Amino acid sequence: MGSERTIAAIATAQAPGGIGVVRISGKGAFAVADRVFRPKSGKGLPACKGYTAHLGAVYTMAGEKLDDAIALVFFSPKSYTGEDVVELSCHGGLYVLRRLLREVLSAGAELAGPGEFTRRAYLNGKMDLAQAEAVMQLIHASGEQAAQAAQAASSGVLSERIGSLRESLKGIAAHLAAWADFPEEDVPQVEPGALYPQLQETGLALDRLLSGFEQGKVFREGVDTVICGRPNAGKSTLMNRLAGCGRSIVTPHAGTTRDVIEETVLVGGIPLRLADTAGLRDTEDPVEQIGVEAAWGRIRRAQLLLAVFDSSQPLDREDMSLISQAVPERAIAVVNKTDLPLACDLRVLESSFPRVVYISASTGDGLDDLERQVADVLGTRGFDPAAGVLSTERQRHEAARAKAALQEAEEALLSGMTLDAVTVCVEDALHALYALTGERASDAVIDQVFSQFCVGK
Repeated sequence: MGSERTIAAIATAQAPGGIGVVRISGKGAFAVADRVFRPKSGKGLPACKGYTAHLGAVYTMAGEKLDDAIALVFFSPKSYTGEDVVELSCHGGLYVLRRLLREVLSAGAELAGPGEFTRRAYLNGKMDLAQAEAVMQLIHASGEQAAQAAQAASSGVLSERIGSLRESLKGIAAHLAAWADFPEEDVPQVEPGALYPQLQETGLALDRLLSGFEQGKVFREGVDTVICGRPNAGKSTLMNRLAGCGRSIVTPHAGTTRDVIEETVLVGGIPLRLADTAGLRDTEDPVEQIGVEAAWGRIRRAQLLLAVFDSSQPLDREDMSLISQAVPERAIAVVNKTDLPLACDLRVLESSFPRVVYISASTGDGLDDLERQVADVLGTRGFDPAAGVLSTERQRHEAARAKAALQEAEEALLSGMTLDAVTVCVEDALHALYALTGERASDAVIDQVFSQFCVGK
C-alpha cells in the first residue's frame, strides 16, 4: 500500500443510522473532498484550519445534490493516519453513504483496504503494532473489562510494559557485549551469580504477561456454558434470570425444554454463551429423547457447567447421573429453589463439587455468589484490565518466544556454557519483544495483522 495513494471508505457501520461518515486520507484528500463538498462559507477546505468542522452539502460529479453534510478537516501529521484527512458526515442512509463513496472514488480517491487507515497510522508512527491491534479489540469488545483492556492497550499501557522488559534485557545484552568485545577497557566483569537473578526476574515478568492473556481471553471471547439438570430443577428460570428476559419457556410440566436454547449474557463482565438444555431424564417421547441426547453432548463439550439441582426435592437417579459425569474442575453445583423447604441432601453435592452456590432463580437471591464462583472457575479473579494485557495470538506467540529464549539463557548459564551462548539467547528474547510492538515486524506479519481489520478502520 503506497502512501502516495489517496484512500477513502465508509468509516461507520454498514447499516442505517442517524449519521454516516466517509473518511478520505492521503496527499490528495483535500482536492478530492473539494470536488464533492461545497461549504456554505464558500471557503475551500485547504484554506481551513485543522480540527475544524464546516457545514455544507455533498454533490455528485454531475452537480446533483446528495445530502447536507459536515466536513471535518485534519492536517498532516496531526490526524489519525498522520496524513491529510477529511471526514464527510451526512445522514446515515445506506444509499446516500454508498453513493457519496462512489462520487469520492470518481473524484480521484481509491477504495481503502481492510485496516488501511490504521495501517497508515502505524507506518507513520502514530501508534505501534500492539496499539493498532488494540483498536480492533476495542471495536469487538462485548463487555466492560474487555473494553477497558483494549482501551489501556490502545493508549500505550501494554507497549510501556513491554518496553520496560525490553530495557531490562537491553541493559543485560549491552553489558555482555561490552565485556566480551572490549576486554582491555574497564568494563565490570559479568558475574553469573548476579546475572541469573536478572534473567529470572524478567522471565517472571513475562510469565505474568502471559497469564494475563489467558484471563483476558475469557473476557474477549466468552465461554461456552451449559445449564443442565433434571426436569423442573429451574434451568430455564435461571437462564431467563441471567438473560434478563423470557428467553426460555418456563412451565411446571416436565419436558417443556426439548431443544437447546442459546443466549449470550454477561456475568461479572464475562460473556457466557449459555445453552439451556432439555431436562435429563429417561423418556419415551422420541423428540424429547433427541433433546436429552443433545444435552449430554453439550455437557461433555462445555467449558463451564452450571449443574442445577432442586433443593426442595430429594436427589434422584438423574441427579446422581449428572454428579457422576460432571467434571468438577469446570462445574458449579447450583442449588436452586432455596426459597422453598429443604429436602435435598446437600452433603452429597458438597462432597462431589468443589464449588456449590445456593440461589433462588425465581427471586434472584444468590446470583452474586454465582458470579464470584464463575470467576473462580475461569481464573479471572484479580484480572486488571488497566494493567496492559496481551490480546492476540500473535502477541502471545511473541511473548512466549521471548520467555523460551530467556529460559534457554538461564539453562546455558547454569550449565556453565560460555557467555556468548547466553548473549545469543538474550538477543533472541529482545527480537521477540521488538516484534511484539512492531519495531522489527516483517511485511508478512503486518499484512496478517491488518487483514483482520474491517474496511474503514
